[in-house]
This record gives sequence, structure tokens and C-alpha cells, in this order.
Amino acid sequence: MSELTPDEIRRRRLARLAGSSNSGNSGSSGPSVPTPQPQAQTQAQPEAASATPTMQKPTSPQPTLPSPQVVRDKNERKETPVSVPQIRTNPQNSSVPMVARQLGTAFSSLPDTQVMETDSCLQSQSIDMDSESCEKSSQSQMDVDSGIETQEAEDLERKDSTKTLSVKEGSVTGEMTDEQLIVIICRIFNVSWKDKGQDVIYLKQLAQDFKDNAQQVYVDLKDLINQILMEVLTNHQGDNQLAVTTNCQPNLSTSPSKTYSPSSSLSFGSPSQGPSEGSPSGGQFNIEVCTETALLNYLMECFNRVSIEERHTPKRSSQPPLNAVLAEVRRQCTCHAALVLQGTFTQPRLSTKPSLLVPYLLCRNLPRGFLYELVHVTSQDKEMFATVFTPVLLGVMQSIQRCGLDTEDYRYPLLALSELSEIKLGSQRPLCNLMTSLPNWIPKPITNAVGRELQRLSLLGSFFSLSVFAEEDPKVVDKFFSGPLTTDNTRLINASLQTSLEFVRTELFKVLHNILVNGDTRECGLQFITAVINRNQKKAQMQADDSLLCNDGFMINILHVLQQLSVKIKLDKVDPLYLHHPKCRIDLSQDTRLKASSDQVTEWQKTLNWSDPKFTTECYYLTLHCHHLAILPCTRHYTRRLRALRELTRMIDEIQSQENVWKNTALAKRNRQLLEKWRVQHKKLVRAKACADAGILDESLLRRCLSFYGSVVKFLTNLMTPKKGPEITLPLPQDVPMEFATLPDYYGEDIAEFLLFILQHFPHVLEDTFLPDMVLFIVLIVCSPHYISNPYLVAKFVELLFVVNPAIQDRTRHIHEMLVNQPLATLHLAPALMRFYTDVETTGSSNEFYDKFSIRYHISIILKSLWNVPLHKQAIVLESTSGKDFVRFVNMLMNDTTFLLDESLDCLKRIHEVQELMKLDSWTTMTQDSQEEKRRQLSTDERQVRSYLTLGNETLDMFHYLTRSIPQPFLRPELASRLAAMLNFNLQQLCGPKCNDLKVENKEKYGFEPKKLLDQLTDIYLHLNCQKFAEAVAADERSYRKEVFEDAIGVMTRTVIKTESDIRRFRDLATLVDQIVISNMKRDIDFEDAPDEFKDPLMDTMMTDPVLLPTSDTVMDRPIIERHLLNSSTDPFNRQPLTSEQLVPVPQLKAKIQQWMKEKSMGKKSQEQK
Repeated sequence: MSELTPDEIRRRRLARLAGSSNSGNSGSSGPSVPTPQPQAQTQAQPEAASATPTMQKPTSPQPTLPSPQVVRDKNERKETPVSVPQIRTNPQNSSVPMVARQLGTAFSSLPDTQVMETDSCLQSQSIDMDSESCEKSSQSQMDVDSGIETQEAEDLERKDSTKTLSVKEGSVTGEMTDEQLIVIICRIFNVSWKDKGQDVIYLKQLAQDFKDNAQQVYVDLKDLINQILMEVLTNHQGDNQLAVTTNCQPNLSTSPSKTYSPSSSLSFGSPSQGPSEGSPSGGQFNIEVCTETALLNYLMECFNRVSIEERHTPKRSSQPPLNAVLAEVRRQCTCHAALVLQGTFTQPRLSTKPSLLVPYLLCRNLPRGFLYELVHVTSQDKEMFATVFTPVLLGVMQSIQRCGLDTEDYRYPLLALSELSEIKLGSQRPLCNLMTSLPNWIPKPITNAVGRELQRLSLLGSFFSLSVFAEEDPKVVDKFFSGPLTTDNTRLINASLQTSLEFVRTELFKVLHNILVNGDTRECGLQFITAVINRNQKKAQMQADDSLLCNDGFMINILHVLQQLSVKIKLDKVDPLYLHHPKCRIDLSQDTRLKASSDQVTEWQKTLNWSDPKFTTECYYLTLHCHHLAILPCTRHYTRRLRALRELTRMIDEIQSQENVWKNTALAKRNRQLLEKWRVQHKKLVRAKACADAGILDESLLRRCLSFYGSVVKFLTNLMTPKKGPEITLPLPQDVPMEFATLPDYYGEDIAEFLLFILQHFPHVLEDTFLPDMVLFIVLIVCSPHYISNPYLVAKFVELLFVVNPAIQDRTRHIHEMLVNQPLATLHLAPALMRFYTDVETTGSSNEFYDKFSIRYHISIILKSLWNVPLHKQAIVLESTSGKDFVRFVNMLMNDTTFLLDESLDCLKRIHEVQELMKLDSWTTMTQDSQEEKRRQLSTDERQVRSYLTLGNETLDMFHYLTRSIPQPFLRPELASRLAAMLNFNLQQLCGPKCNDLKVENKEKYGFEPKKLLDQLTDIYLHLNCQKFAEAVAADERSYRKEVFEDAIGVMTRTVIKTESDIRRFRDLATLVDQIVISNMKRDIDFEDAPDEFKDPLMDTMMTDPVLLPTSDTVMDRPIIERHLLNSSTDPFNRQPLTSEQLVPVPQLKAKIQQWMKEKSMGKKSQEQK
């Protein structure tokens, strides 16, 4: 035997192990080699001495061996004796030779000793990119401003202990003998090959080998450690059985520290006492009861005893040779654990089954450093690493799929995944590499539900799916919102759920961050984010099929991660041309642009030159598009939910209020069933809204979104404005920069919609963070509508100005002041609003006729508030004298006032008719269907009249304060006659013979104030009181009646809505108008035989200023054609484009008309004299 080489000894030893597991129990139970016993310990002995027993020299020529019995340190706490479970296998287990081969080859390349990295290295979240990984991938380059901190990769050098742990060499330092080292090894592994006992594992084969030839048993201490573990793990029968516990559920630790408690339920020898307090219900983290579990428990206990040894003797454990021995014990424990996880000692595990390591990982009950060491020893072999850790990842994924926010269980899979992704070897993160190499990292689409498949099937999808929305996790509703919902209770629940969501999103950020900072997986991380965005493009649609797409909660979680990644990105590092780059990850082929057409975009892209996109640019644009697909659809869903809740409440109230009508009819049963059904739906909607409040009305979430949109606003402003100087001036150039014109139009729309949502639900967030950049951007958009093709997008920003108006909600007064006092706004905002008031007459939409009233109502409210600010009032007055724009504005104002008041009064008449009919006896004789039809008509008229009166009152109010301060523009020939006709018609409706038809019950309910309306109408007459306006009033043959003016004077006198002086002035105006009417009648008689060429072809009146229409060669009176062009810039005879500048005066015809009129007048006078 002495002539055998060490390798031959090793091979023979492993071969004997393969066939010795079923050997008999007869013979000596311990080694026959005499071994010294440890001396008795005394209280006076120091700790180091107590841990190292004194060894006696043997008298036999055989080598001296220490006693394998475990020596307990006097300071050790008493522990329950540990029994090792028996692994029952075939005595001729064919896996043992494979064990020998794997131990000889798989781990042969590992260094003899390992030094663990510190926790601070394991938990680092900064981007660590070494030069080697940067060279491997062009995507691994990082800008310093990318929002992810970059730093030098720390090369954590593992100490390479090259000293052979040989019993032949003795102690290097002289402080410890090899016999003492063997005692420590036996204590760590809790083994003995001499004495049998209940608290140790007796190694029968080693005992026999020492008895046969002690000198040739092992080559060095590394070999001895290997033999000990091999015999424990392969020899499962006899007296040294490993007790397989019947319930191996570990205690759950909520502490974030990575600790392992040897006294936990993972301890050997006693059954588990069940989960600790606060552990998850349902047993989903239970450890599988099997042989491999017992083996893992033993290996982890041994691994943990190394740490106990180091704590008890810190100085000695940090020096050779003990530090090398302890490192080797750690390494071999994890090496053998890897083999156990592969089923080497029993039978291979199915790849579909979760790893046995998963419950330990979820419960954070692994020994400190065990997971890192396991990663290190298996990462040398990629196939083995994948075999060991793929079931771990899949098991963690399956665990999170069974969790929700209704319990605390979701924390453990999240923390486990985060811990796995943080493990770093040098500059690499092996688990991140493995995650991105799995087929379910980005699963290929199978159906058209590409978004939902990605959420359900991908590795990270289940983690990002944690949500509080009722339709996504009904258990949250049942847990938190099943009882009464008081304000205080709801606020506390929302705070709790939002805290849970913040924890989830923080851990998810860590995971994805670790993937992105790892050079080999950054591209895969970006591909996952890109897949989420591109497969959910339809979420931006108004009527999207949500069953085919990712849930709102999933998208919000993705959004939070991207926001954190982009938080430090500087705008000067973002390429504005990235969206046109051939390597752009975002598909914009179906999107409309802010100003450019698709052909213009294609032609412009041909002129651009490209370089590879940077990570900062890609990350910023992915975040921007994620906002479009995440927060905006969520806010729309929330708004629709509120609208549905209000409508359902209205329906319930309406049917309850009419119960006396239907309770004795045939409809009673149906109505009661409907009422019950609606109440159930209402209750569900209330609870769903409460969940949505927690998910959407999260102040921290909204602030992050607002902060990001603040950077987007600054980015867009830089593209809009010419870079000639530091100051921005208006108006902006007519040529729109292509960098801005080619952007998707929803960039601006998303900003407006999000701000509108914030103003409605969380305005105080804007008051704190409403940056000047955002104010400037709003002013630029409203004052430069030619930069945007879609007028409805400009209308969104006009609506923003409307919503912040103190007249709408006083709590946004500060924001309104910021907008009103913006330097550019003081000169350009009011004129721009008046021009836009005119431009929305035609928007190209099928609903443009009705849409314009809503937009113009917003503008009316804004202009009213600006009128009270001196600088803005001055701008409006200046605009009124500048030319045609103000005239067109007044013309549209008159059109709207005429239509709205006319429709309002007609609705009031129909309401009056139905109300009077319901008072008559004939109402009861009508059929049920007829009554129902009348009620529906009444309900429709009531809704419409409220809308029409609201808009009409505002337009009339604008007329009131404008005519009072700047009457001159209203007296222009093309405006005066139409304004007079509008006033005469409405005065006749209010004071004419049919005014009683407007009397309705509860007129305040509809906003109908006839006294105020009459007061404003007569005020406008008085504001424009002059000869020109009196002539215009008298020229209205359709509505002017002297009796109506007299009735109006009588009403004002009776109701005292005007002072005596005002009534006197109005009576004088009426007298002047009556005189002009009489004069006009005489003139018409005199000129009734005028030639046709002197008359206007449209109105058949005598022309006073004839002009030629070049598009049709027709002559018309200038005031008439000017009035037509205010409404439509076309030739009335052939619809060709025509402007007032194209009109050609006809002085010869004008002189001829004047000469004819003069002659007619002189002839009449001469006849009267005769």
C-alpha cells in the first residue's frame, strides 16, 4: 500500500465506497488504531485551548490519529443531539461511481480555498462594468448621466491557498497540529469513526479503513473531508440513519439580513414545529419531505458550523492552516449540495419540479454565504449551473404566481429573486445570465393575446403582475374593502396598500437594474422592456381589448422601474433623432405626427446620418412610451369607472324617485329587479373604485410621473424654439423644425391629459412642483397652434387653462397666477385665444359643430378672467384695433350667441308645453307609452337647455363687457347689422307676445335667469348707442318691432332691473330707431324702381359700395359680401376660395348709383314743391 500513488489511493477508496453501503454490522464498531483522548477541560482554560484538545503521541508505529469524537467547547450552548436521516437506496447504487467521477472532475478546477465576498459587495446596486465585458458587447457602454451610476468593477480576488492540507507536513505556523485540525473537522461534520453515539454520525467504512491500514486512508485533509462527506451522503443504512422529518417547513424570517439559525425548524433530530408567527398560510413554502432534503439539511448545518467555529475562535480561524481548512469545508459542502440538488445521490429530479433549494431561499433560512458559494462552485460548469439553478428560478416564479397583495407572502419570492440577481462573481452576475437565457425570458407569441401571454408566461411577468386593482386581484377587494368604507378607514387601507406596492416596485427595480448593469444581459433586459411596450401598443386605443394586453398593474410596475432608471438622465445626452434611427426599438409606423405627414417624414429621414444609439437615449424614450401605455390608460379607465358610477347612481335615484308612478303598474316587478341588480353593481363599482384609488391616486406615483413629464416638456420646448439666443420670443417662426414636427402627436396629448387628471384629483401636487418650464410650454402651444396639425390637441391645452381658472376651482389659484403672469402670456395669450376661437369653426371632425361649443366655452371663461388683468385687457383692446382677426372673432361670437340662445329658448318652450300637459286631466287618459315618450322628451330637453344656457350666457356675457369698453369694432358695417338683428330677435323672445311660453317650473334648475338676460341685452343696446347702431337696429325688418321695445321698457320699470337714467336712455334709443324706420320706409318707396344693376344680387337691396368678385365676375355690396366672408372664405356663387383682399372696387358703378339716387331725391323734392 505504501507504494501506491495518492491518485491510486483515492480511486480505490471511492470504489470501495460504492460497494460498502450494505456491509454487515458484525465486528468492531470503531477503529482499532489506538487514539489519544482529549484531556479534561477546566474553567480556567482559555477559549482557544478549550477548542483544541491536547494530542498524545502513540507508541505504535502506526500514524497518530486524533479521536473522531466531537469535542464540545465549554462556551458552546447545549444543542439537541443531531441524528442524520437514513437515505434508503440500493446497496449497489450505480450513482456512486458517477459521484466519484463528478467529484474528481467537476470541481477539480476550483481553488483549494475560497474567501467569501462581503455582503456589501453582494448587495451593490451600482452598475459594474469591467473592460472585458464592455469589449464583448457594444450595448454595454454606459453614459455617466444615464441615471444608473457607473463605477469601476471591483475584482474581488479570492485568496488562493496553494498549501496542501497534508498530514505529512504538520502545522505551518506551529500553533495548531494536524491532529487538532482533524478534531475540528470532525466537530464540524459531527462524525466519528471510533465511538458510536446518538449525537454523532459513526463512519463505519472509515473506521474499517483505519483498522486495515491507517497510513493509506487519505492523502491530505482535503481528501479526508471528501471521504467524510461521501460516506455520510452515500451510506444511508445501518445504525447511522438520517432521520427524514415528516414536516420540514422552515421558519420565515422577515428580516432582510441573510442569516441562518441552527436552532430553527431546519435542525435535525426533531420534527418541525410548523411555521413561525406571520408565516404564509396554505403551506406554499413547505419543504418537500424526501431524502434530498435531509442531505441538504445536513450540508447546510455543516456549512453553518464553520461560521460558529470562526465566531468562537476568530483569531485562530483567520490564520493558516485553520482558515484554509474551514474554506475547504465550505467549498466541499456546497459542491456536494450541488450534487444533491441534481439527484446524484438518489435519482435525478424532473426538470419541471421546483428545486429543493426554493423553500430555504424563500424563507431566507440559508446559512450566511451558502448561496454565493453554491453559485461560485457551480458557475465553473455552465451545464451544471443551469441544472442547479434553473429549477430554482422556476420555483421562485411559481411561488409568486400563488401570491397577492392580500397577504405578506409576496415579499419572499421578490426578495429571493432580488438576492439571486445581486450575486456577482467578478464583473459577471451568473444568475442574471441564466435568467435571460431561459426560453421564458421573452416567450414567443402563440395567439393574438401577445401582451397577456408576455405577462403570464415570462419569467418576470408574474412578479410585475402584483396589483391592487379589483379586476386583476379580487382577493384584495375581499380582504380590505369588504366592510364599511369610511373616509379614515379607506385612507389607512390605501396607505398600507401603497406601501406594499412601493416595496414591490423597489425590489423589481433592483432585479431589472442588476440585469441591465450586467454587460452580458443588458441587451436582453432592453429586449424585455421593448417587448412589453411593442406588444401593448393597443393599450393606447380608446376601445382596446384589455384581455389581449397586459394589466394596468403590470404596466404601472414596469413604469416605476423605468422611471427609476431614467431619473438621472440629462437631456443633452438624449438624441432627438432616435425615433428615426434604423435601430430604434419603438414602432411608430402607425402613429400620426405633430405636424409632418408620413411622406415628409420619409423624405427627411433620408437626409440623416446615424451612429449607434446610447443606452441613455434608449432608456429615456422607452420610459416616455411606457407612460403612454401605462399611466394614461390607467387614468382613462379610472375616469370611465367614475363616470359609470355616477351614471348608475343617477339611474338608481331616478327609478326610486318615480316609484310612486310604477309601483302599481305592470312594470313594478321589472323595475324592482332592475333596482336590485343596479344596487349590486353599484356596490361592486364602489369597491373597485376604492382599489383603483389605492393604485392610481398614489401621490408618490403621480409625483414621479409629473417629474418625468417635466423633463419631457423641457425637451419639447428645446425642439420648438430656435436656438439663436437665450430668450424665447413669440410668435414662433412659421417653419416648424422637423425634429419637433416629426414627433408622435401623443407626446403633447399625454402631457395635457395627465395634467388634467392631476388638476381634477390631486391639484396640490402641481402647486408644489408646477415648474416654469411647464408653464412656458403651455403658453407656447396655445400661442403657436400652427406648430400642431390637430386642433383638438391645442384644445387640450386650452382646457388646461380653463380648469386652473379660479372660477372653476379656487384651489388652483396659484397655478392660474403663474400662467397669467408668464411674460410671454401677457402679450400673446389673449389674442391667440381669440384667433383659436375662430379657427375651431372647422376642425375636420364629424362632430366639429358640437365640439366647437365646448372649446369656445373654455375660451370664454379664460378671456373673462384675463379681462380683469390690466396687461391682458390692454392686449385685447390692442387686438381689437389691429384688423380682421378681431372682427372674425366677434362674428363667431355672434353666431354662437344667436344659435345657443335660440336653441335654449326653444327647449324652454317644449319644457313648458310638457309641464302644462302633465297638469291637465288629459294626461291621465294618455297611454303609458305616450306618457313615457313625453317624459323622455322632457328629460332630453332639460339636459340640452342646461348645456345651451350655460354656453349662451357666457358668450352674451363676453359681448357685455367687450361692448362696454371697446364698442368701435362692433359698429363696423359687416358686424353692426348682424349684431342688431341678434339683439332684436332675443328681445322679442323675452318681451314679445309669446314670452309666456318661456315660463317653466324651477327655472333655476336649468340656469334660466330671464331678468339677468334682459338686463344684459338692453345693456348692449346702451353700450352701442349711436346713430350707426340705431340705423342697424332699424334696418332689421325681420325682428324689430316698436311694441317690443315698449314692452321691454315696461318690464324693466316693473322689475327695477335698471335705473331711471338707463331706462330713459333706452327710451330715447327706441325713439331714434323708430324715426329711422319711418325714414327708411320712405326711402324704399322712393327707390323701389331702381335698376337691377344697382341692387345686391343676394339681398336685393340698394348697393352703397359695389365691389367685383374676381372668382365669379359678380358685383355685390361690400358690407354684404364682407359679412359672408366672415363665415366662409368662399365665393357665394361658385364656392371658390375668396378673401376680402381680393374684392375689386367698382367706382364707376358707385358713382352711377349715387348720381341716380341724387336725381331721384331732387325729383321728389321738386314734385313736393309743386
